[in-house]
Amino acid sequence: MPGASTGTVQVSDPLNFWAGKRVEPRQQKNAEPVFEPATGDFKGWAIYQKCINVKISDCRFSHEKREKIAKLEVINNGKSITEALVDIDIAWQCIEYYAGLAGALAGQHVQLPGGAFAYTRREPLGVCVGIGAWNYPFQIAAWKSAPALACGNAMVFKPSPFTPVTAVILAEIYKEAGVPDGLFCVVQGGAETGTILCQHPKVAKVSFTGSVPTGKKVMEMSAKGVKQVTLELGGKSPLIIFKDCDLENAVRGALMANFLTQGQVCCNGTRVFVQKDIMPQFLEEVVKRTKAILVGDPLLDSTRMGALINKPHLEKVLGFVSQAKLQGARVLCGGERFVPSDPKLVNGYFMSPCVLDNCRDDMTCVKEEIFGPVMSVLPFDTEEEVVQRANNTTFGLASGVFTRDISRAHRVAENLEAGTCFINNYNISPVEVPFGGYKMSGFGRENGQVTIEYYSQLKTVVVEMGDVDNYF
Repeated sequence: MPGASTGTVQVSDPLNFWAGKRVEPRQQKNAEPVFEPATGDFKGWAIYQKCINVKISDCRFSHEKREKIAKLEVINNGKSITEALVDIDIAWQCIEYYAGLAGALAGQHVQLPGGAFAYTRREPLGVCVGIGAWNYPFQIAAWKSAPALACGNAMVFKPSPFTPVTAVILAEIYKEAGVPDGLFCVVQGGAETGTILCQHPKVAKVSFTGSVPTGKKVMEMSAKGVKQVTLELGGKSPLIIFKDCDLENAVRGALMANFLTQGQVCCNGTRVFVQKDIMPQFLEEVVKRTKAILVGDPLLDSTRMGALINKPHLEKVLGFVSQAKLQGARVLCGGERFVPSDPKLVNGYFMSPCVLDNCRDDMTCVKEEIFGPVMSVLPFDTEEEVVQRANNTTFGLASGVFTRDISRAHRVAENLEAGTCFINNYNISPVEVPFGGYKMSGFGRENGQVTIEYYSQLKTVVVEMGDVDNYF
């Protein structure tokens, strides 16, 4: 798709990547042996580390390749080219990070009485399944495959049917880097394909990113085969802004917490709690900045917000705004379908970023995940009050606090029930830092050294150096 540009793109190339090459899908129902190519004999992390460390840099430092992949991701997803370039960089960082960790996988030596000893060793799980989401297609494929391969596993990856393209590009990059055929395969499909993957007896683990209802189904299907599961699910995260904050940074943080990838980010801080003393100043500034966000052609460098993923989702997000107004919220800006001036984009799925005021905790827009560019702003008085309100949710993916009081910052971070808490920032994703949820936002972690534990299993070896005690 090198010549693809603004408008409608028709994908004609096959997008299944199997045994080292693109293949046409099989037509017979449930006929494809979706795991077999990945179960061949290989030397685990040693091959991965050697291939990635030696050859991946040839791909990574090609400016032209980085730009092409980012452009494909824009066409794939609709996000701005500015964000897509960052996603590609984060994906490369993840691959290189786990290539570095691969050689450091280690166990423990335990000295036992009488000269005996024991040791532990980390071993691969086998075939792992990765099921990706449509908001960060290329990045999620890297986040799941890099630690899996580093631990000596094979991975069969199923991207979202809404964003099928760039996972195949990652597979071709792995192939180019020397990763053995079948170690990373891509299979396209929807719910039926996901069901086959979760239930197949040769699969040892499933890592899923997506909605809570689908995550529950993945967990249920995987449980029948007692498979390990990592779930990174939805969120309705709180962002707490105290009156002693640096207001400029707090406004920037609120924008980053709500409008990246057209608001389609699971860890977004969409419940913005602002201490009453600074509410007027905050609203004035955040509305001014939100109105200035340039919506339009995502392939243009000047664009800051592209198109939502599809028409049904756009209508769903606009429906949340309409419902919020009926329940008493006030729309300070945006919340409407946006029609770009480019005639090729007039039927695109664009909307203007929205700020809602006069919100209450019992409103639908405050309780449910919207997954669109809609910020709900709520006032608060005291720290104790706002922490209780922030935790009053079934979700627990992320949270944030803006304050100059370092003691308060750490105290609030400790008391918030979420897998991540950002202090004086929001929505940064270093690959060295674990990411995952509390409560119904899932379990398990992606990124960071701890993820090695979720893609490996621990074997204990006990060694006797003397005679065996015999009670018989």
